[in-house]
Amino acid sequence: MSQTKYIFVTGGVSSSLGKGIIAASLAKLLQARGYKTTIQKLDPYINVDPGTLNPYEHGECYVTDDGAETDLDLGHYERFLNVKTSQANNVTTGRIYQSVIEKERRGEFLGKTVQVVPHITNEIKERVQILGKSGEYDIVITEIGGTVGDIESLPYIEAVRQLLWELGDNNAIVIHLTLVPYLSAAGELKTKPTQHSVKTLMESGIKADILVCRTEHEISDEIKNKLALFCNVRREAVIQSIDASTIYDVPKLMQEEGLDTVTLKKLALSDSTTPDLKQWDEFLHRHKNPKHEVTIGLVGKYVELQDSYKSILESFIHAGAVNEVRVNVRFIHSEHITQKTIVKTLGGLDGILVAPGFGERGVEGKIEAVRYARENKIPFLGICLGMQMAVIEFARNVLGLEKASSTEMDGSTPDPVISLMEEQKTITNKGGTMRLGAWDCHLKEGTLVQEVYQGATDISERHRHRYEFNNKYKEQLEKAGLKTSGINKDTGLVEIVELGDHPWFIGVQYHPEYKSTVANPHPLFVGLVKAALIHKKEQSNASMA
Repeated sequence: MSQTKYIFVTGGVSSSLGKGIIAASLAKLLQARGYKTTIQKLDPYINVDPGTLNPYEHGECYVTDDGAETDLDLGHYERFLNVKTSQANNVTTGRIYQSVIEKERRGEFLGKTVQVVPHITNEIKERVQILGKSGEYDIVITEIGGTVGDIESLPYIEAVRQLLWELGDNNAIVIHLTLVPYLSAAGELKTKPTQHSVKTLMESGIKADILVCRTEHEISDEIKNKLALFCNVRREAVIQSIDASTIYDVPKLMQEEGLDTVTLKKLALSDSTTPDLKQWDEFLHRHKNPKHEVTIGLVGKYVELQDSYKSILESFIHAGAVNEVRVNVRFIHSEHITQKTIVKTLGGLDGILVAPGFGERGVEGKIEAVRYARENKIPFLGICLGMQMAVIEFARNVLGLEKASSTEMDGSTPDPVISLMEEQKTITNKGGTMRLGAWDCHLKEGTLVQEVYQGATDISERHRHRYEFNNKYKEQLEKAGLKTSGINKDTGLVEIVELGDHPWFIGVQYHPEYKSTVANPHPLFVGLVKAALIHKKEQSNASMA
């Protein structure tokens, strides 16, 4: 293929319609036909990245191998495509303006008045084409965040208009995702919101090539014909996207609707091959036909918004399918856990995961959850802050250091078993300054974690944190029974802890959930689900005896 093709995905009527899932599903179908495909997200907010956003504001912050703190949609892209993303896959208004202002300060605009058009739009166009010009991809799908008509999105829409003109026919298309609501009082689907949304797009100089219509009810041929006529698109380019039981159904539903076929036709690309979705179909079959069921408690402090733990929840789906197990996740707010409530709150669980987080709110509840898992031999996984809480719990209740803590929560603790990394102590800016991205870890021979990673000796995992295991306490903790089973050789920092006298107890400083995909479920989640199933069977046998 001589030229990279571009697909722009815009949204109308309402937010949260699932542009990211549609983009990932289309990319999956194109990839399954043999086209090298990637996806990027343009976010219209002024934050430079989501790294400083509260999870309640924007869901989880997803981290790439190269240390970019990005939108959670990039997680969907990686989980569907099994292709790593990078800094280039997520662009924000903050980053765009920051770059343009820095160029202006350096005098790169030769005294010109710096304006939204052409300077901001040129910067957007450059960012959009970075991946295409790398020579690695046949097709680049660009998802435009927000909704058409938003003030924040206008520079992106204008940049897309210019790119469509510059790239020429058959080299770039626009897919517009919209909503066809059902009015129960009238008993019918209404097309007017979609018509208005398409009209708004056309007022910006952009014609939708394909309409993807989110709906709760089947869209009739009559309505599809009406949408095609009033929205100025071909009849075959009106695609129904009906609510699905799982996001992993969407690629198959889009294939049935012919989204990939009409896309390739509009891009003048061959559609002679049939998408190879054998592995995807096998995953879906196992996911939908589990032989067993387990309940795992997710202990966190942002549990009111499930998107705060999106990658963890998806990792349980991947791991459940491998084990042919339905994983029921019970959300448990760590602030609600006390010594008095712990049995009522955590009783009956087959496994416990203590989630990542920042700040002192809810940490004592997390420590109690770790203690409950340790003392009752319940399979346990602690991630990032969860691993640090496991170290603190062990130091307090086994080693006898009653006031052991992290300097993040208690700057005056006499026993800072978790402390701020030395190079972090002089940092004042919060954005993009943590230990981020992929770091190597050496696994010790004969440990549980090495068995989980199928005998590997060296692994690479993604990080996002400031505070670390304090090596001054390493010897004491190890003598008392807390194994440090994973170490970064370059820094000497402890990455993994585990317990020898427990069936399955692992804490990791990194975020394994960021690397779990449909094609490659993360071994730690696979191991936890497997251990939870064994624990459940043992408990059942014990109660019968």
